[in-house]
Formats: sequence, C-alpha cells, structure tokens
Amino acid sequence: MKSLCYCTAARGAARKITALYDEALAPIGVNVAQFTLLRNLARQGDIALTELGELLGLDRSTIGRNVRIMEKMGLVSLGKGEDQRETAVALTSKGKQVCRAGAPLWDTAQSDIEQKLGRKKAAELRSLLAAL
Repeated sequence: MKSLCYCTAARGAARKITALYDEALAPIGVNVAQFTLLRNLARQGDIALTELGELLGLDRSTIGRNVRIMEKMGLVSLGKGEDQRETAVALTSKGKQVCRAGAPLWDTAQSDIEQKLGRKKAAELRSLLAAL
C-alpha cells in the first residue's frame, strides 16, 4: 500500500480518544459509551430502547445489551414503553448523580484533546468528521 488506510487511521485515533475519555470518567465508574447513554437519557427523558438506539446510531441489540449492564449498575431502570411491546429506559437517581458528576470530567477530556491539537485543528477535526 502506498498510503495509510483511512479506516485504520480513524480506528486508531478513535481508540486513543476513547481511552482518554474512559480514563477521565474512571473516577465515576463508567466508560464513555455509558456516559454518552446517560447524557442522552438526561436530555431525552424516558425513551424507548429502539428510539434511543436510532438516536445514537446503534442497533437494538447493542443498545439493549449496554442498557442492561447499566441497569445492573443501578444507573437506569427498564419498564414498559407507550407501546406495551416496547421497553423504555429511564435514568435512576444514581444515574442522574453520575451524569452530573461526570460532566466536568468529560469537559476535561474535551479540553485535553483541544489542547493537544490546538483550537484550530480541533475545529478542523470536528468539521472533517462531520463531513463523513
């Protein structure tokens, strides 16, 4: 190959970025994927699993698996949705607390990335990623 594979480069960068966020969020006991779910639930309120998956671009089985882990952690509760065939998910008080506690940690991770890249390059990165 004459040039670096875009997919390989993006996946490597994604692993590094994920590790940075996971390290920042470690004190509250969640990883960045779990924190993303918590923040979305805080914004959306009670929501059907299928709808949450669509919002996050995740398939129903992935979202269900992740939410069940978070239910065992006491961060979310599961119940019947508006359509009795659908499962809905809601934040528990512990989930709300973790979400609040994680916000400044997430902000720190954001700042760390911006500091490493510089503001201009960080903005360029966001723009490039959005173009995909």
